[in-house]
Amino acid sequence: MIVVLLGPPGSGKGTQAKRLVSERGWPQLSTGDMLRSAIAQGTPVGIEAKGFMDRGALVPDEVVVKLIADRTRASDCSAGFILDGFPRTIAQAQALDEMLVLRQLKVNCAIQFEIGDDLVVRRLSGRRTCVACGSMYHLETLKPAHADVCDQCGASLIQRDDDRTDVVSKRLSVYHHQTAPLVDYYRRAEKLTVLNAGQSPAAVTEGLSVALSSWVT
Repeated sequence: MIVVLLGPPGSGKGTQAKRLVSERGWPQLSTGDMLRSAIAQGTPVGIEAKGFMDRGALVPDEVVVKLIADRTRASDCSAGFILDGFPRTIAQAQALDEMLVLRQLKVNCAIQFEIGDDLVVRRLSGRRTCVACGSMYHLETLKPAHADVCDQCGASLIQRDDDRTDVVSKRLSVYHHQTAPLVDYYRRAEKLTVLNAGQSPAAVTEGLSVALSSWVT
């Protein structure tokens, strides 16, 4: 089972992906993590990617797809895997499909975590992070016992730069620009399921389980 997760930052897809890893044993593949690992290990694809990164250039789609091809040959991917953060564009989705066809594989389904921008902004702009231990809090849903102080270690809590309202709004704009065509791509391929990601995490988990069951082939 090959699953693509689509959704803006703050939609909760990362949380749900971790649950799938735990419950179903499918690895969650993040292109950023894979790039760092391949570079550290000095693999041929890692060396190729490092050349672009050292020049300050974006790693081309074909190199990222090679990276995914290498990673998914590992034994832990034999029963399936989760793609989180890739593809981001139509070109990447097409390149991924072409690679999988050569291996007689396919994306089984794409799950779109649908959520309103206002709720995303509330979720992300309300987050606070401990400067020492990295523990996460939220001004509405997970308040510390004492304002701006970490319950775990007593260090200060801060708002990360990428959680500021203006930055979140820009991230959402980029996401919508890139992803709207990708949602249509998987809808036309009859592989798209849309989940209401504004529900409670438990409700989203239940909806995701039902959706995946319907795509089992």
